[in-house]
Amino acid sequence: MPRDLMAAKRGRMNSNMDAKRAEQTLAGCRLLEGLERAAVARLEAQCTWRTVREGENVVTRDSDSRDVFFVVKGRCRIVNYSPSGREIAYAIAGPGDYFGEMAAIDGLPRSATVVALEDCTLASITPQVFRELIEQNPRISFVILEKLVRIVRTSDDRIMDLATLSAYQRVYAELLKLMKPDPVRPSSWLIYPLPTQAQIAATASTTRETVARVLSQLAQDGIAERKSKTLYIRQVDRLRQLCDKVPPVYVKTGN
Repeated sequence: MPRDLMAAKRGRMNSNMDAKRAEQTLAGCRLLEGLERAAVARLEAQCTWRTVREGENVVTRDSDSRDVFFVVKGRCRIVNYSPSGREIAYAIAGPGDYFGEMAAIDGLPRSATVVALEDCTLASITPQVFRELIEQNPRISFVILEKLVRIVRTSDDRIMDLATLSAYQRVYAELLKLMKPDPVRPSSWLIYPLPTQAQIAATASTTRETVARVLSQLAQDGIAERKSKTLYIRQVDRLRQLCDKVPPVYVKTGN
């Protein structure tokens, strides 16, 4: 092989290795904020690094793995499945997030399945390394406690919604959570990229067919308009009114 071709090949290999090393860093992990770079580097050396392709399971519910995962690149969806196979979504973990701490803490099987929404770079540590990290860094313990509290609060909200809102209202509520100000049109709102109907259904604890009916009705009423991967909310106040919970009924009693 000519020398120039060999040099070019080595250059590509070195470039690929440099890119891989650049991805294998925990510098952006929010759990580790405040740690000295040397401490983060030691943890990186203890990690198992892996690439997960879009659609692949990272962990599955009831499995015996106990590792804690850090998301370096890509996004993962944390879900469960009903006996009929319907997906129920809990959260999305993106770059800087972590998951799997519950099984590492209590030693019980996984409580949920984690699926890669796109190609992901993940780092994982064993339960023993995770426990040592907590013991040596009390601040990290508090960060984990804050996350667990958020999970409890979110669960309480979902239980309340399931008890008080119809399936349609839960879809309206999810759309309100997803919408953001339109950067082009003042006082206008949009959802981009619009999740699939199945993803919205999983988060709202309903069916894809219900989501399809809701989006169709919102379009007919002029409340929302879909263009490609964007849903424009044209009448936010009307959407909020549709989402309003039924007011309590007070019974007047005598004095």
